[in-house]
Amino acid sequence: MASTSLFLPTTAGAAAAATARRYPFFSHRSHSHVPSTRLRRAPRLVAVSAATSPASSSLDALIFDCDGVILESENLHRQAYNDAFAHFGVRCPPASADPLCWDEAFYDELQNRIGGGKPKMRWYFGENGWPSSKIFETPPSTDSDKEKLVDIIQDWKTERYKEIIKSGTVEPRPGVLQLMDEVKGAGHKLAVCSAATKSSVIMCLENLIGLERFNGLDCFLAVQPGRKSKKKTPEPEVHSQEQHHSSCSPSDDVKLKKPDPTIYITAAEKLGVESKNCLVVEDSVIGLLAAKGAGMSCVITYTPSTASQDFTDAIATYPDLSNVRLEDLKLLLRKTLVTG
Repeated sequence: MASTSLFLPTTAGAAAAATARRYPFFSHRSHSHVPSTRLRRAPRLVAVSAATSPASSSLDALIFDCDGVILESENLHRQAYNDAFAHFGVRCPPASADPLCWDEAFYDELQNRIGGGKPKMRWYFGENGWPSSKIFETPPSTDSDKEKLVDIIQDWKTERYKEIIKSGTVEPRPGVLQLMDEVKGAGHKLAVCSAATKSSVIMCLENLIGLERFNGLDCFLAVQPGRKSKKKTPEPEVHSQEQHHSSCSPSDDVKLKKPDPTIYITAAEKLGVESKNCLVVEDSVIGLLAAKGAGMSCVITYTPSTASQDFTDAIATYPDLSNVRLEDLKLLLRKTLVTG
């Protein structure tokens, strides 16, 4: 298989590579540095009296990320990319005997540092040389051909990812459905904001949380793929429900991926709540940065691939949501808002 070892761009607080011998160009980190106790413990819950908890210091909306939070998706995405590389005979560098294959250790580093499938491919091909493939027999040299290559691979990969999700072998992470039901039952706003492609997020939500919960979302935001634009700072696009999915709650599309905070800022606007009264559930530093950039508090439910990241700015970290209740989160947010 083609080699996948090169230095990745850094993100503040992100972990370095997990396997120094196999990936000598990564910043090194030994396995011994991955904490067995999984980073920060959730802060001890402190009851706050009515005198110190004004109405503005409350939880109005809980916002979930999708990939990594609702489901552990890293290996599913990696499988879909590798299937796409094999399908199109993508060889990078072009002289490689076998199609490109991103292994688990490399993909963990890649997906935790670069958000979005197209940016991942653009960066990788830019560093390793644009590939030969069944799409272009010789490596593309013009910007338009490079974008065409990335678009075709990403579109095929997205459809392959949907097939994996629809196979019935994927389940939501522990505690997710229970917490969603608690939020809706208590009359709070519930949203899903994902940096993944909108069509694949819809497929995930339909299959993993069910149509009733999906239709009950107060806000659903995802990335609507578009071809390269001349606009330097694209604004969120607002579309009617029927343009994307007839059973989806009112939804909007954004073009800027996390860690840009646009998706969470847009969510607060659409939910009609202040950012400070929103609580975000994320699994990675990239998502945490987006939430903080929007002025929102964030709790982390980490996965094996994100467990060693620096979540200092989160108000709590959990291995999963199985023992997390709505009241716990309300008290955490209230304490955070009161203490500043």
